[in-house]
Amino acid sequence: MPDLSVSVSIVTHNSAGHIARCLDAVLSQSGAHLEIVVVDNASSDKTLQIVEKFQPHLRLIRNKENVGFAAAQNQGIRRAKAAWVLALNPDVLLRPDFVESLLAAGAGDARVGTLCGKLLSIGRGFVPLREPRIDSAGIYFTPAMRHFDRGWGELDTGQYERREYVFGASGAAALYRRSMIDEISIDGEFFDPDFFVYREDADVAWRAQLLGWRCLYTNAAVGQHVRTVTPANRNLVSPLFNMHSVKNRYLMRIKNLTPGVWSRCCAATMMRDLMVMGGCLLREPRSLEAFWRLARCWRRAREQREWIMSRRKVTDEELARWFEFEPVATPAAEEGENISCLTSLVP
Repeated sequence: MPDLSVSVSIVTHNSAGHIARCLDAVLSQSGAHLEIVVVDNASSDKTLQIVEKFQPHLRLIRNKENVGFAAAQNQGIRRAKAAWVLALNPDVLLRPDFVESLLAAGAGDARVGTLCGKLLSIGRGFVPLREPRIDSAGIYFTPAMRHFDRGWGELDTGQYERREYVFGASGAAALYRRSMIDEISIDGEFFDPDFFVYREDADVAWRAQLLGWRCLYTNAAVGQHVRTVTPANRNLVSPLFNMHSVKNRYLMRIKNLTPGVWSRCCAATMMRDLMVMGGCLLREPRSLEAFWRLARCWRRAREQREWIMSRRKVTDEELARWFEFEPVATPAAEEGENISCLTSLVP
């Protein structure tokens, strides 16, 4: 039987429009013993007043300044006591059996350190969309070392309808095994606080893969996510956040990239790098700060790399397959066929 104790760690920052319904959905979860930790990053709206109404059902940590998503999640994870930790965004609505379904999917497979479900898109304020569309069915990397959510934007017609291993989980709703958190944390930090925001979930997924852990996706666990940032609306995002996105693209590579993977991906990756640098020079000059910040993080990132590589358990051949192919969604009716070269079916 799986351990049914789960800690839910939620980071808020001006989340008044969603946090009440998010917490209601968490408190309605079936089949699991939950503790809830909310870490607020200096919200200036009514987030704190709303969260306080849910006490004593949760613990609230108030930060006097916005320390970033990664550092705040680490605060919540450190306070968590359960065998599993659900890192959850405040703009996610979970179906009542979400946590129970994840735990059931991962039962009996000690290699699984991360579990994720099928997230569907929903509008701001949790307003339903006219058509059911997919937000995330796990994350994947391309040969250019770009990472995306599987299925994002696709009309939900029954694809991604089986359990399978994926590279990693979207940080919007990812269930992590406590023993994996303890094993892959560096200096007591699970998410790298140097990331501040964006790509911290992909960095954790890459590190977990290197250290021999697997991520399991199950369609049985369903939630809904308000996605406010996409490649298409980058010009509407804070210049500071765009800068962190550029920085973290390279920071993640410094820490986790191995020679065998680089040899297979270098051509596509360098082409993408030229596009990124050109975009910074011509369209997004504020993001040039990313390279200065990257230089400041360099020594710490190299030390983290040495720590990771001294503990790695998988070969480059095993790891490289996650970077070689685009995912191909297969409808549930074709379950007997291989879903793609990127993912492997779980018996």
